[in-house]
Amino acid sequence: MMLDGQASMEARCAEEGPGPGNFRAELEDPLQRPKTQQQPISQARRWCSGWRRCAVLGTLALLAGASVGTWLLVLYLRPAALQPTLGTLEDGEMTLSCSEASGEEALRPSLPRTVSFRIKPENFLLEVQVRPRLDWLLVCYEGWSSALGLRICQRLGHLSLTHHKGAYLSDIKLSNSQEFAQLSSEQGGLPKEVWWPRDSCISGRIVSLKCSECGARPLASRIVGGQAVAPGRWPWQASVALGSRHTCGGSVLAPHWVVTAAHCMHSFRLSRLSSWRVHAGLVSHSAIRLHQGAMVEKIIPHPLYSAQNHDYDVALLQLRTPLNFSDTVGAVCLPAEDQEFPRGSQCRVSGWGHTDPSHTAHTSDTLQDTVVPLLSTKHCNSSCIYSGALTPRMLCAGYLDGRADACQGDSGGPLVCPDGDIWRLVGVVSWGHGCGGPNRPGIYAKVAEFLDWILNTAQVH
Repeated sequence: MMLDGQASMEARCAEEGPGPGNFRAELEDPLQRPKTQQQPISQARRWCSGWRRCAVLGTLALLAGASVGTWLLVLYLRPAALQPTLGTLEDGEMTLSCSEASGEEALRPSLPRTVSFRIKPENFLLEVQVRPRLDWLLVCYEGWSSALGLRICQRLGHLSLTHHKGAYLSDIKLSNSQEFAQLSSEQGGLPKEVWWPRDSCISGRIVSLKCSECGARPLASRIVGGQAVAPGRWPWQASVALGSRHTCGGSVLAPHWVVTAAHCMHSFRLSRLSSWRVHAGLVSHSAIRLHQGAMVEKIIPHPLYSAQNHDYDVALLQLRTPLNFSDTVGAVCLPAEDQEFPRGSQCRVSGWGHTDPSHTAHTSDTLQDTVVPLLSTKHCNSSCIYSGALTPRMLCAGYLDGRADACQGDSGGPLVCPDGDIWRLVGVVSWGHGCGGPNRPGIYAKVAEFLDWILNTAQVH
């Protein structure tokens, strides 16, 4: 689906390089992209030390020229029937005036998961769908373990397991057609393709599972082109401060864990750990003086983070004291395993960054948010936008005609997308060229690419 106004902008794209760029941290850092190394042209005397060598080179050049001429003649005389024919564009498609980035992977068809899970919100009963069947089966308690419960919660986008038990079938009103599934015991309790349909459960119990709460907005009722938000609208929004100064945004994953951008911490890597504070539940920065904030115990940047091209631009902050969850402080959900949000998804970015790209002296005192649609990575890598600068660990969101965007001071903050009644952290504000300019949408670290690292890091620490 093409957004209004984008088609004309794409058609007018000029074939130009991406130009200088910047992080979206409070402190502007130029985008340092490796420059193309041009080899100097050697002079003829370096190649031809004598007339014999020159004669040999001349003969080789004549042979090469003859070969190229023969090849061109064959192409010219080839029958028209052997020439490839150009297909016509289907309705709704369009050509671009800028070339697509080389090396872009072809779109692969997504295969449906063999096993899917869900939790019934009214009674927390776990259900499993085993393809090719389409019905949802309640899970027998036989073979169940807390380790399996944690793994399923993480697959569903939660950081941890809160509670699990075996609920007695006699206490639950079920339809006569309800069927069940049991985990095969010889597979070590892993949630793979080892679920077997059953007419009943031998133990008379089924699994009740509660995962850590996330993605809800109990009090839900700008960034460039954005608007001020009410308290509790984005309860996972955090301000990462160095002393009393807001430096970057962050997203609360759990009482002890906040995710932000690696370049935020890299820019101030010489600062003392004790100087960092995380503030959550705030809308106005003027209220920070009334809150002590949470001290940071550990800063864990992704081990593959590159300051040159912003790749792997995520970091985890482990807090010394846990955040107190409330109506205004809560966790955001991670993407579920294998979950994809399509191009055009209407997502939200929030932060305290600059609200006017022409006035970069101060950040906003009030939390701002705005809608930004997800854009195709393939198109954002085209020559008229970012010329192949996006890696598979990045995603692109915003408008090709400008309008709204993240800006300096928003780095590390959340890009969230709705999934039913909950919100999932799809991106972390990373970098861009300017703020809200034409053909310069925002670039975000793609959270789905870091799920294993986030979950493993949180468990290890």
